[in-house]
Amino acid sequence: MKKSAFIIPISIAIHLIILNGTLLMLTSETYLDTFHIFYYNIVWLLITYSLNFYPTARKEKFMHNFIKMVELYIIFGLSYFALFSFEKNQGISPRFQLYVLCVIFTFLTLYRWMFYWLRSKYRLGGGNYVNVIVIGRDKNLKKIRKVFEEPELGYRYKGYFDHNYSSSPTYLGPIEACYEYVLKNMVDEIYCMVSKLSHDEIKQLMKFADNSLIKLKIIPDNKEIFTHAMTIELYDTIPVLNMRKLPMETEFALLAKRTFDILFSSLVLIFILSWLTPLLYVLIKMESPGPLFFKQERNGVKRRVFWCHKFRSMTTSSNAHTSMAIRNDIRITRIGKFMRKTSIDELPQFIDVFFGDMSVVGPRPHMKYHTSQYESSVDKYLVRHFVKPGITGLAQIKGYRGEIMRKADIINRVRFDIFYIEKWSLLLDIRIVFQTVVNAFRGDDKAY
Repeated sequence: MKKSAFIIPISIAIHLIILNGTLLMLTSETYLDTFHIFYYNIVWLLITYSLNFYPTARKEKFMHNFIKMVELYIIFGLSYFALFSFEKNQGISPRFQLYVLCVIFTFLTLYRWMFYWLRSKYRLGGGNYVNVIVIGRDKNLKKIRKVFEEPELGYRYKGYFDHNYSSSPTYLGPIEACYEYVLKNMVDEIYCMVSKLSHDEIKQLMKFADNSLIKLKIIPDNKEIFTHAMTIELYDTIPVLNMRKLPMETEFALLAKRTFDILFSSLVLIFILSWLTPLLYVLIKMESPGPLFFKQERNGVKRRVFWCHKFRSMTTSSNAHTSMAIRNDIRITRIGKFMRKTSIDELPQFIDVFFGDMSVVGPRPHMKYHTSQYESSVDKYLVRHFVKPGITGLAQIKGYRGEIMRKADIINRVRFDIFYIEKWSLLLDIRIVFQTVVNAFRGDDKAY
């Protein structure tokens, strides 16, 4: 079987069976009510429809829509508890209902993982496949062939047609020969390299595909400008390339990240800084004169300037705002050396996080002097400023923190920062925070 029209209906049915079956077994006293049954199922279907949860692309894998799955669980969970606010029964245990939701979401997640695993096995066995050809050969052909040749995706790449003859084993002939080949070989999808075809040839292919019930997909001439963060937006019928669509730009992502920042910073302020600050005040003052906090103007999101706070770890100096700390820096005090080694000096930045100037995780903010220096010498340096700066970041846990000793250090730091921005997820933030804590206890060679 090449394709299945039943995948989505089956998934919906299994999701509803899991939902209703779990509720029946765990909450039969509240579930066995016509209104409740109607409410749970209709709410689930409305939320999944509004999130466009079920339509799955052929290239989609388990983690591709993980954020959408989390959104679904959060919205359904809120809707689930909202029902009980209208109930007169006061014996309902919120803790038990939370447990019920966790059981439901665990089974749904396991099914989702199993679905993609079974689909992959099915395709490896020859099912759910599509026959594809490419019209025209340019630099993109090699890249798209790699996608087609991933067996778990279910593509059967037949070859390509091009005006120029080639001895390649996948060359099928000149472009004008593609029409007969498509009809004889049951081709399902045609991928057209627009850089190799004229306007009339593209129109002819579109007409042929429409009249033959074959999908035609256009691959534009990228001129080497495409990025992993690029998306296509439609303005009426005009396709517009958005070169940097970031995962943090969605309303859910902004809300989730800001909620995480507020909760995490509040815990640090209440349970750590509340008692640590007066203790460090005494120790810092005993060793050297000057303020408890060191504050410095740094560039944040959109290059906006904000005051970044740290516990003072150095003696006061005239070059504090232009010169980074180096190994064996004579400005660093004894208590400052300990604070920097354990990253305790960074803790006041949770105040900046709480008030919204920073985030717990993000690209580290640089002093204004260095921003001016690097923006003209390091390619894509300012991409870091599309998001809020962080107390820790991906670059830092990968070893690119502190002193910039050679140009490769700042280049790699920017590379990891851009990767983080383009691939952000709440799970990635949690992993970075965890690794930062581990590094703080383990010790970091570049923490000086």
